[in-house]
Amino acid sequence: MSSDVALDRGFLLRFRVAYSYFAWLHSRQRIAGAGVRVVPRPVLLFALLRNGGMLGPAEVPLKRAYLLRDCLRYAGRHGIPFTLPDPHPFRSVTPLRLALPEVAGEDQERVIDALYHAGWVEGRNLGDAGELERILDRAGLEGARLLAATEAPAVKDALRRQTDEAIARGLFGVPSFYVNGELFWGHDRVADLCEYLAGDDPLDRQRLAELMAQPVAPVPRS
Repeated sequence: MSSDVALDRGFLLRFRVAYSYFAWLHSRQRIAGAGVRVVPRPVLLFALLRNGGMLGPAEVPLKRAYLLRDCLRYAGRHGIPFTLPDPHPFRSVTPLRLALPEVAGEDQERVIDALYHAGWVEGRNLGDAGELERILDRAGLEGARLLAATEAPAVKDALRRQTDEAIARGLFGVPSFYVNGELFWGHDRVADLCEYLAGDDPLDRQRLAELMAQPVAPVPRS
């Protein structure tokens, strides 16, 4: 993705979601092969879910159990190390702020690499400030300085603003890829994204417009 700040080529990530970890670790190489640079955009998933009237996976026990099996299958198929941060879920607002360019600067990708590896490979607590500092220090980053920067009002505003921009653009989940006004949701839709970037998108836009114009009937209760 490019470096523009308007999310026109943005990748929305969330440290508490395994699929964002998969997308960051595995999918960005495929996207880079299409000549597009990934620009990470941390967002508050709760706000996206609330805006869409949805619950998070951890709030639906049956869904959580299925997703764990799905994640282990995906990780096994692609040779990707996978575990859960402990505890999970955790309060992720500080890692999200750490990953903002307003905090990480030119080290944004290094910060994200370090956090994903610590949480989803090593199972470390990404919700604990002391642990976050140790994770960053180990990666050769200035943990104390970066953590202190996350408390700046401008940084807090940046995360909220980025989330609001995502909602305004119709995004409802993570990981999401947003390119030139087109949304691709999920780590398993990277092939669709690459087709789009190559000019081979099979989407019938006229048919889409016709279907979108069809009235939505009330949802039957039985």
